[in-house]
Amino acid sequence: MIAIQSKLPHTGTTIFTVMSKLAEEYKAINLSQGFPDYDCDPKLLNFVTEAMQKGYNQYAPMPGLPALRALIAEKVSKLYGANYHPDTEVTITAGGTQAIFTALSSCISSGDEVIIFEPAYDCYAPTVKLLGGLVKPYELVPPNYEIDWEMVKKLFTANTKMIILNSPQNPTGCILSEKDIKALIKLTKNTDILVLSDEVYEHIIFDNNKHQSIALYPELRERSFIAASFGKLLHTTGWKLGYCLAPERLMKEFRKVHQFNVFSVNTPMQVGIANYLKDEETYRSLASFFQQKRDFFRQLLKETSFNLLPCNGSYFQCVSYEHMSEEKDTDMAIRLVKEYGVASIPVSAFYTRNTDHKVLRFCFAKKQETLEKAVERLMKL
Repeated sequence: MIAIQSKLPHTGTTIFTVMSKLAEEYKAINLSQGFPDYDCDPKLLNFVTEAMQKGYNQYAPMPGLPALRALIAEKVSKLYGANYHPDTEVTITAGGTQAIFTALSSCISSGDEVIIFEPAYDCYAPTVKLLGGLVKPYELVPPNYEIDWEMVKKLFTANTKMIILNSPQNPTGCILSEKDIKALIKLTKNTDILVLSDEVYEHIIFDNNKHQSIALYPELRERSFIAASFGKLLHTTGWKLGYCLAPERLMKEFRKVHQFNVFSVNTPMQVGIANYLKDEETYRSLASFFQQKRDFFRQLLKETSFNLLPCNGSYFQCVSYEHMSEEKDTDMAIRLVKEYGVASIPVSAFYTRNTDHKVLRFCFAKKQETLEKAVERLMKL
């Protein structure tokens, strides 16, 4: 047998794949993986179909379709007052995760240290390790998962290259406040530390809170990559389309990697999305759409034995069962699938050290009847 030395020897199949496969095996309601079980807007499908029929079926330009990049730049300017040049500072990607991977690949080298806030989306740490970097995790604690920025400062060394942010956050549903951002500005001032801001849930934020995009703050924009997702915005996670924003000097490096990674992404979908997003209501109405689902799901869950944790954004609701059982969260998640027919994600999977706070994550981007049926089963626990 040919020997191969793994670059990620301690990395297995993602928890999302594991739980979705288990859900399929036991015919469970899948509230684990973050995807809707309802269709996207037929208007969007018509725009994409029309683009295919009109012949938009060959390579798009490497950075993305000019019309779509211009529309994104206009959208960001209206929402955050930030001016990103569509020609040099906006790139269309094959989903948010590819944007994150490419941003890291463009600037992280062996020995560079990257601070992440855990529980964290599961692509951050493996990518940093793959590039020879060192992950410096800061562990957040339920129920509020708040950041103590003085403790974050203690993680800084001469090798600190980047801080990765995610707001609204997956898996906790927590959001960064203006106070958090000001603390970050203070910490990074007069340093060469970069920021990667994962903002794929930017439009899914609740209770009239304002999304604290890095794009709002000139002091951070100059050092930041921002990753975004059309999948979350348009209920089309399977299309794997997103984009990255960055100042020209950073985007130049980003595109050097991007061109040899995917080069360019799906042309007719870019055309369709560009036409669809001309109507600003497509993204301005998203918060109220998902807040109705959040409120409905939380009201249902109050009839279960779980304790609800705060959910200020994203389409994930975390629950604690610490008062109910001493089981590991991975064991509890598996038991829920096998015995009660509902799939969740154990939040320990989002910690480098698999820290277990007895918390599970449910996705509520589902039809009302799906959520009702799932909670009906969970009430038996």
